[in-house]
Amino acid sequence: MQNKISRREMLRLTGRTVALAALSGGGCLAAPRKSPLANPHGVIIGEANGAAAGMKVLADGGNAIDAIVTAALVSTMATPARCGIGGYGGHATIALAGGMKIVSIDFNTTAPAAAREDMYPLDEKGEVKGKINYHGWLAAGVPGTLAGLQLALERYGTKSFREVVQPAISLARDGAKLFPQMATTLRSETAYWRRDPTMAKIYLRDGQSLNAGETFRNPELAAMLTTLADRNSVDSFYRGDIAQRIADGFKKNGGLVTVADLAAYHAKETEPSTLRWNNLTIHTAPLTAGGLTVLEALAILQALKWDALPADGARVHARLEALRLAWRDRLELFGDPEKVKVPVEKLLSADYARECAEKISATVKAKKPLPLQIQYPAHDGTVNLSCVDKHGNLVALTITHGSTFGAQVAVEGLGLCLGHGMSRFNPHPGQPNSVGPGKRPVNNMCPSVVLRGDKPVLALGGAGGVRIPNSIFDTLTNFIVLGQTPEKSVNAPRLHCTGVTDVEVTKDWLARDAEYLRAVGFKVKNGATAMVSAVTFDAASGDSRAVVR
Repeated sequence: MQNKISRREMLRLTGRTVALAALSGGGCLAAPRKSPLANPHGVIIGEANGAAAGMKVLADGGNAIDAIVTAALVSTMATPARCGIGGYGGHATIALAGGMKIVSIDFNTTAPAAAREDMYPLDEKGEVKGKINYHGWLAAGVPGTLAGLQLALERYGTKSFREVVQPAISLARDGAKLFPQMATTLRSETAYWRRDPTMAKIYLRDGQSLNAGETFRNPELAAMLTTLADRNSVDSFYRGDIAQRIADGFKKNGGLVTVADLAAYHAKETEPSTLRWNNLTIHTAPLTAGGLTVLEALAILQALKWDALPADGARVHARLEALRLAWRDRLELFGDPEKVKVPVEKLLSADYARECAEKISATVKAKKPLPLQIQYPAHDGTVNLSCVDKHGNLVALTITHGSTFGAQVAVEGLGLCLGHGMSRFNPHPGQPNSVGPGKRPVNNMCPSVVLRGDKPVLALGGAGGVRIPNSIFDTLTNFIVLGQTPEKSVNAPRLHCTGVTDVEVTKDWLARDAEYLRAVGFKVKNGATAMVSAVTFDAASGDSRAVVR
């Protein structure tokens, strides 16, 4: 048995260190442009508190997987609105040094065995009555975060779960002072928590939300994590006494997750989805993650020979239509590939890309949008971390509650707020992404790694819900298609559209391009984007750098 690390050392490791705060940004949306960060031990970027703890792990000789799991656990304590130990899950993509192996880890939530595609009653507008797929115990599926982090650590890390969880335990037990943004978030959710005594106990003090500068602690969650640390495993969270307490909470409050559902859950290693562009290859988390949308849009750009088009409004329009078609296919065709047939091979095929390119060329020539009928999906939240170590191992990992504080319910006595993974299903029966027993919902996470030749050079991901795929698409278009540096690629102007004719652009978007799109028939306005965090590695020099926006 390994010795426990001292409390003083753990306090030094915790996410209270905010040296990276200015760089990483405090929210889910785009942070200001920042200079890249470099470090001889490697570098990790994303949520500031987690990144600080991860940097310490790298400095102490841990590899990128050790660092990113440590960072993820700390981030669940530091940003409980966006992710958590009871969060619905996430995805990771790992490239081992030298490109020896590239894998994805899928720890998305699963629907309980009792779930049915018609479990959410709809009103006359087709919306879920009372939003019970978003808030409440019926919104929560099996939480996957801990299973995914342990699987990544066991297979590719060098440290034990007992070691990497200590900074998160310290932060939960001893607390941290609230920054104004977090205090505002807590205050905005107070009305919901007063309906749930357990959430109120965790996040309110005498019935009132905490103010900026006050210390927030979660001692019950610290105690549960300490138990898991003593056991050096998260297994009892899924198959043991803790699983029983979680299942009891669901049963008491009308939820559906049972002991059997928890016991049946396993994170899994998967083969990434890939797309090659000249000598660069993108590897991204496969369905049910969101990277397939990015790859499809890029494949269409290839068929358009988009990089050779004149840099004018028509090229901007063509790029937007590639993204719109990818979103149409996502919303109409995507689902859990183990439960429904998704034509992944077709969507990434050269023939289908050419078919889409022909439609786009015609509509660009006609100067009008493609007539697509798409329902706008509204999801937000999430934390992404990207890491590279001195050996050249690269990892991108994304975790989430879903939207703010997920289902906004908690398990009594464990300090465990639950994510609302069930909200990521289509509540309408008969769709590929409809609810189903044991099914995983389609989500927006896109942790990705890029190889030049056979060498990993870039890892990136995004935080910001439904905006993630588009921001990753923009970044990879600049890096892979236009050959820009990682720093310029991350900091370039971005566009957000989910297939509809409403388009949002960042403030640095060229005004002439925005006017062209308006003239074509799009509704264009300034808007937010996801926060992309990326790390790079130069195998020749050993240099590693990070950039975020």
